[in-house]
Amino acid sequence: MYALGIESTAHTFGIGIVDEKCNVLANSKAAYTHPDAGIHPRLAADHHLQHGNKVLEQALAQAKLSMKDIDVISFAQGPGLGPCLRVGAITARYLSSKYHNPLLGVNHCVAHVEIGKKKTPARDPIVVYTSGANTQIIGLENGKYRVFGETLDMGVGNVLDTFGRELGLGFPAGPIIDQRYFQGKNLIPLPYSVKGMDLVFAGLLTEAEKKIGKADEIDLCYSLMHTAFAMVCEVAERALAHTEKKEILVTGGVAASKALASMLEKLCAERGAKLFIVPREYAMDNGAMIAWQGMIEHRAGRKQPFAETDVDQRYRTDQVDVFWK
Repeated sequence: MYALGIESTAHTFGIGIVDEKCNVLANSKAAYTHPDAGIHPRLAADHHLQHGNKVLEQALAQAKLSMKDIDVISFAQGPGLGPCLRVGAITARYLSSKYHNPLLGVNHCVAHVEIGKKKTPARDPIVVYTSGANTQIIGLENGKYRVFGETLDMGVGNVLDTFGRELGLGFPAGPIIDQRYFQGKNLIPLPYSVKGMDLVFAGLLTEAEKKIGKADEIDLCYSLMHTAFAMVCEVAERALAHTEKKEILVTGGVAASKALASMLEKLCAERGAKLFIVPREYAMDNGAMIAWQGMIEHRAGRKQPFAETDVDQRYRTDQVDVFWK
């Protein structure tokens, strides 16, 4: 059995193909970038339209399959940027209609979690999901992925990239700031905003931007990243204590950060927990995770009429019934 998944929530248009054991046969993608302005939804959607056919051809060639071999098609139904989501949904509907495949819209965030659990030894973790648009601390409770804490304004990845643009570091700036983290020597005080179990990053970003040109740039990068990640770690530690789980799984684009890994390693050592970091190719937005989510939901018996395949920009992680367990 083969599943084809389409990812188009933001800057990436990706198509992945997996089998029933989550062997990834293809994971092709094209990414929209703009060095000065981040993601412009309409321009990103135009990019996805222009590159969609090529990405599909690459994926099928890589998998050495044709569309007639595909058993189910899935697409990221949300959350994400409306124009980008619609490109993926329209592509999926077209392919489903043409080749008579079952069609499933899946939750982008849940797909990150499920492929992360498949590609690591994690079984029942607290998930630290950090990306450009999303920052959530998640755990499976009573048949749903409960969001124990989340950002109330912007994702930590967007914080790093926005700050990096102000420094002229280009996009994505996160990897450069991550390198500078280990070069910093002095922690500059910056706003630390944890509200209950939720996170607010806007004040931290604004204050850091105000200090550009007034403080050492390396120390400022170190301080911004350390403060942001300390906030994330605090909420993750509280979730571990509350649930008594013994694993942390890190996914999303920011999962590649060595600084975040080093801070979470110390947290896990202190709490007797295990840390698992999703491999970069599956932690970032990609079609394989959408394909795998479609596979497990299809095998569990889910069916979705075309009339219910409208995209949902605010499709929450905790709206999904985890019925496939």
